[in-house]
Amino acid sequence: MRLTTFSDYSLRVLMYLGTHGERLATIGEIAGAYRVSENHLMKVVHHLAQHGYIETTRGKGGGMRLARPPEKINVGEVVRGTEDSLTIVECFDKVNSDCRIEPACVLKGIMSRALDAFFTVLYRHTLADLLVPKPKLARMLVLPDARLRRA
Repeated sequence: MRLTTFSDYSLRVLMYLGTHGERLATIGEIAGAYRVSENHLMKVVHHLAQHGYIETTRGKGGGMRLARPPEKINVGEVVRGTEDSLTIVECFDKVNSDCRIEPACVLKGIMSRALDAFFTVLYRHTLADLLVPKPKLARMLVLPDARLRRA
């Protein structure tokens, strides 16, 4: 199983904001820190704001920050909300499945339990758990030119 880029970037944005506390961050800043597309991040940020994970401020001096404490942002909830499809095998898709062996196959049940186990682990964690190495993460998520200005 592989998470979509959308889920990956959603978690990265939340981790970035979590390391920067109350300070407003911009899409450009986050894109630069991770070396990813600003266009992709715009969609991610829009989704995260719509679902109450982050708050955004428009205009000059605007940006975004977490809308709630990291302890209140559940990793499983974020991932489930950012994945379009959890159809890990064809027979999970009731509309488009054309599996000829489905009536006799036990694979669907095994995969379903595996997916449940995956989310059980994710639901045990919050953004705060991802920020445990916060000082190290914060140092790593500083833009190269910002490092030069500090020196």
